[in-house]
Amino acid sequence: MAERATGTAEAAASETAAQAPPEDPTSTTTANAGTGPVEPAAGAADADADGQARAGEARPRRRRVAVLVGVVGELLITAGLVLALFVAYSLWWTNVVANQEASRDSDAVRDQWAAAEDESGGDDDQPPVFDPEDGIGFLHVPAMTDDVILVKEGIGLDVLNGGVAGYYDTPVESAMPWDEEGNFSLAAHRDGHGAKFHGIDQIEEGDPIVFESSDTWYIYRAFAILPETSRYNTAVLNAIPEESGATEAGRYITLTTCTPVYTSRYRYVVWGELERTERVDADRTPPEELRAAD
Repeated sequence: MAERATGTAEAAASETAAQAPPEDPTSTTTANAGTGPVEPAAGAADADADGQARAGEARPRRRRVAVLVGVVGELLITAGLVLALFVAYSLWWTNVVANQEASRDSDAVRDQWAAAEDESGGDDDQPPVFDPEDGIGFLHVPAMTDDVILVKEGIGLDVLNGGVAGYYDTPVESAMPWDEEGNFSLAAHRDGHGAKFHGIDQIEEGDPIVFESSDTWYIYRAFAILPETSRYNTAVLNAIPEESGATEAGRYITLTTCTPVYTSRYRYVVWGELERTERVDADRTPPEELRAAD
C-alpha cells in the first residue's frame, strides 16, 4: 500500500508539473526589482557611451560657432560705425572746414581789393587787381545758393576742397569775364567740401548768374541746361559751347559739377550769356538782379 501511494503521489506531481505554464524569463528580473539596479545589456551601454561622446563633441562645436557669430557681429557693428563716421566726415565736417577756409580767403581778397583801391585813389582806369591763386572775384547765383562763392584759379582738389569754385585752366583754358569773348567756365563740388554747387539743379533758364570782380558786376542769364553728360565731355567748355545751342562767339559762362548727387559719375552743366555789366560803386551796391532775389 505504501509503495502504491508513493507511486500515485509521484504520478500526480509529474502530471501537475506537466500542466503548469512555462516559466516567464522576466520573472527573475521582476522578482529582483526591489533588490537593486540591474546591469544593462552590453549593446545599450555602448549606445549610451556613443551618445555621451557625441554630446561632448557637440558642446565645444556650438561654443565655437557662438564665438564666431559674436566676432562677426562685432566686426559688422564696427564697420557700420566706421562707415557712419566717414559719411559724417565727408558730408558734414568737410563742409565746416571748407566754409571756414573759404570765409578767411574771401576776407583776404576783399581786403586786398580795398587796399588796392586806396592806392589807386579810386581811379577807374586802373585794371583789376587780383592774384588768381588767392581769388579773382565772387559768384552770385540766387537760384542755386545764398552763399557768395569765391572763385580761384584751377579745378584741382587742392583748390575746390577749400569751399570755392575754380575756373578751368585744363584741359580747356577758361576765358575771363572781362575778355571780349570766350567762355568763363567754372567747377565746384556738389557734395562735401563746401558743396557750393549743390543746388545747381534749381537754376532755370532766365535766372541771373552774376560775377563780381574788384570793379565790375558781370550779369549773365542762364539760357541752357544739360542735366547729364560724360565727365570727359570737354566740348561743353568750348569758347562757343555748341551743345548749349550757341552758334557764334560771345561772352558765355559755364557752371559744371558732379551728378547724380553724392556721385561723380556724370556732369551737370548750366550755360549763361552775358547780358550787361555794371560798375561797382563805393558801397559795392549789388545790381538789381541780386537785390530782387533777396
